[in-house]
Amino acid sequence: MDLTQAAQSGLSLGFHSSPIPLQLLDQKPETRIDNEENQTEDEQFSILGHQMCIKRPRDNGSQSSASSSTTNSSKRVAMDPGLESRRAMVRAWGNHPLSTADPEIYEIMEKEKQRQFKGIELIASENFVCRAVMEALGSHLTNKYSEGLPGSRYYTGNQNIDQIELICWSRALAAFGLDPDKWGVNVQPYSCTSANFAVYTGLLLPGDRIMGLDSPSGGHLSHGYYTPGGKKVSASSIFFESLPYKVNPQTGYIDYDKMEEKAMDFRPKILICGGSSYPREWDYARFRQVADKIGAVLMCDMAHISGLVAAKECVSPFDYCDIVTSTTHKSLRGPRGGIIFYRKGPRSRKQGMSSHDDGSSQYDFEEKINFAVHPSLQGGPHNNHIAALAIALKQVATPEYKAYMQQVRKNAQALASALLRRKCKLVTGGTDNHLVLWDLTTWGLAGKCYEKVCEMCQITLNKSAIFGDNGAICPGGVRIGTPAMTSRGCLEADFETVADFLLKAAHITTVVQREHAKKDFFKGLLNNKEIVELRNRVEIFASQFAMPGFDV
Repeated sequence: MDLTQAAQSGLSLGFHSSPIPLQLLDQKPETRIDNEENQTEDEQFSILGHQMCIKRPRDNGSQSSASSSTTNSSKRVAMDPGLESRRAMVRAWGNHPLSTADPEIYEIMEKEKQRQFKGIELIASENFVCRAVMEALGSHLTNKYSEGLPGSRYYTGNQNIDQIELICWSRALAAFGLDPDKWGVNVQPYSCTSANFAVYTGLLLPGDRIMGLDSPSGGHLSHGYYTPGGKKVSASSIFFESLPYKVNPQTGYIDYDKMEEKAMDFRPKILICGGSSYPREWDYARFRQVADKIGAVLMCDMAHISGLVAAKECVSPFDYCDIVTSTTHKSLRGPRGGIIFYRKGPRSRKQGMSSHDDGSSQYDFEEKINFAVHPSLQGGPHNNHIAALAIALKQVATPEYKAYMQQVRKNAQALASALLRRKCKLVTGGTDNHLVLWDLTTWGLAGKCYEKVCEMCQITLNKSAIFGDNGAICPGGVRIGTPAMTSRGCLEADFETVADFLLKAAHITTVVQREHAKKDFFKGLLNNKEIVELRNRVEIFASQFAMPGFDV
């Protein structure tokens, strides 16, 4: 390319928005009028060995020129139509309410809101949270990744997240009256099942032994469970060896003598107390004695009764156990998740010590459990959940919450008494906590059939295994809890009405089951006038009560 021709043709290097002509040094300079507006200065440089120069306007005042340039630049940014269009694009996808962004999901959610409002919620593991908890769950905190623990995160930008989690730790310990020098807590598990498995992962090796209450006796699957055919149902039984203890088939109470006998033979490394459908108190002192005899860690899963424990409405497992796990959404009335408490500091007695431990050794649970939660089993914690949990735990420490849990127990006892007066058989004959276990085998009913009839009548409860069933897959009872409806303001007299509804549903189930073959049972529920009538009564009853968390 001829650079002389290029210069004459007005070639530009693109340094400015308007072209600046290039001029070879051996060319004769053009004649120019030397005035202030047209003063120029030459800037020399080389391209491919050819000396070049650019004619630039002379800078008559560098400060004013820089100021002018800054002003013009600011104007260009302020008036840049491209930036505003980008801002509009972000608003278009990011700032629409749910009803506009996804009407299909919004409509279903509105239906669920009406179902909750018009129904009687009796599932013992469910509750209703407050508006503040919902706001935290649906907040911008879900945007942040924060793998690790406060002060030791994988990602930066967690200074605010750290504060929230530290507050949650403090409130969790305070809610259960725990000394922070003797107890630690991890609030990151996604559920209590995750919390339990983190404990196993941290303290055991694959194939090590655990022992918990049998599922048909009221235990939880995460404590280990095999079907009668030998199928391993839960991961705790797949990766670890489990052997259950059971309730006495005549009384429904835990058979502590047989539990000790089994434990002495099986020698589990972790002995588990706590269950999901056991209506009575737990003898933690007896478990402690057995754990010490066999050198086992004593763990309590208090998922169902944690609210009662916090309100001091039942015996506390913290006085006896090494590790305590829980969900956060049942009687605690918080967001859905799990929590792990563990002892730390020097051992004050022979808790969880093997034969080679000395009495002055330290608890070593903290590092092992925290490492099991992350990075072994989970990634980033759900910060929106942790903030919501902190809010719920603040409520747990109030006198109002204690009064709420007292009413939960009163309502459960009122419901149990009402069912017993109506000749219903309850496992153990009553309750000490928030739930009752109704044995339907005396009615000749299957739990899944009765559960379905109740659901069609806007009553939600769940089928549950009872001792004597072939397994948890086909249970013969139903579990009924009072926390959720107590949160809506129900009292003892209201649960008398609930008992009438439950009995009516049992009669409907009996009739349909008698008139239709087992395989046609669910067809017999369609267009059933008695179901429609009972549903209308239930909806009128339930709609009287306020709904926490949202307006209807």
